[in-house]
Amino acid sequence: MTSLQDLVREELAAPVDPRVTDFARHVAGLFGDSARAVLFYGSCLRTTELEGQMLDFYVIVSDYRAAYGKRWLAIANRLIPPNVFPVQHEGLQAKYAVLSESDFSRLASSQTRNVSVWARFAQPARLVWSHDNGAADRAVSAISQAAPALLEAALPMVDEKVSALDLWRQAFALTYAAELRAERQGRAASVVDFDPDRYRRFTSPGLGALGVNVEINGDEPLPLDAPGRSRAARWTWARRRAEGKLLTLARLAKASATYAGGVDYLAWKINRHAGTEITVRPWQRRWPLLGAMVLLPRLLMRGAVR
Repeated sequence: MTSLQDLVREELAAPVDPRVTDFARHVAGLFGDSARAVLFYGSCLRTTELEGQMLDFYVIVSDYRAAYGKRWLAIANRLIPPNVFPVQHEGLQAKYAVLSESDFSRLASSQTRNVSVWARFAQPARLVWSHDNGAADRAVSAISQAAPALLEAALPMVDEKVSALDLWRQAFALTYAAELRAERQGRAASVVDFDPDRYRRFTSPGLGALGVNVEINGDEPLPLDAPGRSRAARWTWARRRAEGKLLTLARLAKASATYAGGVDYLAWKINRHAGTEITVRPWQRRWPLLGAMVLLPRLLMRGAVR
């Protein structure tokens, strides 16, 4: 059986559109010698659509003090990781999140209850730039923790008789509910259904990293010795949901200071994923945090954000 690290390394090395690689090189250049790796992930990776879309990058840096000229940005990144910024290059636009190597390794693992990083990197990603082989190896090692972290957290909450794909669908549904999201219901399942063979390949190695050895037999239920949903697991996920939504709000508040045009991006994303027609008013651009605070209750009541 292929090891999980080998699967991750192979997936991270898969080719992407040369414009993405060029964009990643540009983003890495913004951080000079502190840049260690740039990762490409998200919907644009899945669909390969770039024009008119917002690409998603993670920039991994050696440490925050070295990455920023402004000390307050380093402090903000350390206290509420990651910092997120918009960027444009050669007609394409993206947002990039910044994490140190140590924070990335920690947040991609089961060391943290927060789902933000390990849920994203249990999905496909590409290593589109790295400083050297050592930086690439550390990125592979960190990302190899993500799928086991997701599966370990989800196993006590999934159905007792579950197929490989349903295991991933239910796991991602749990993580989507643990953040404020603008996507329609069913988005978590569509992530898996976009490339089901990929998730079948990752099931045995991902569970094997937890000491759970299974063989995949098509869509037959996995031979899991699942205890069923426990009160402790339900409490842990309730806590994840509460903490995750509060953390999302904290990140939005921080982004009002770090992310130019953030309120316009927020409206664009919600309109795109939830089918709404939000219009940003001039005063919301002048005071984006206040604008977001006024907008959020209306979105929650309408179900555009969950």
